Amino acid sequence: MKSIILITASKILMPILLIFSIFLLLRGHNEPGGGFVGGLVAASGYALLTLAYGVKYTRKILGVSPNIIMGIGLLFSLGSGFVSIFYYEPFMTGKWTEFSVPIIGKLGTPFLFDVGVYLVVFSIVINIIFTLEEDEKITLGDQ
Repeated sequence: MKSIILITASKILMPILLIFSIFLLLRGHNEPGGGFVGGLVAASGYALLTLAYGVKYTRKILGVSPNIIMGIGLLFSLGSGFVSIFYYEPFMTGKWTEFSVPIIGKLGTPFLFDVGVYLVVFSIVINIIFTLEEDEKITLGDQ
């Protein structure tokens, strides 16, 4: 049975949670926050959507497999580490650009790493939520 309150709340809260997760990601570049917390908040928005509408609908809204998102996040994180090697410095040494972006500040490899962590954490939590929700449907169907 679907709850009208949960469905209505998820429609309102989902965009707010996604915007807040982006805020946390951007804020974490220079202050507390960052990719891990932002990824968890974004995943909680999709978890709420999954509880309200189900896994099939949420997968359709997501548009791409969480495994692909995880792979992209790993490439971002790993790629941010390799940038310093091209400057003959140790792996994962932070490198920044000379110009500054208004909201983010100076772009650099730590920000790329944070984006990678954001995507990996988001995709792992979403995979867990989808698996638990699908498992629950199977378990309840067997009884």
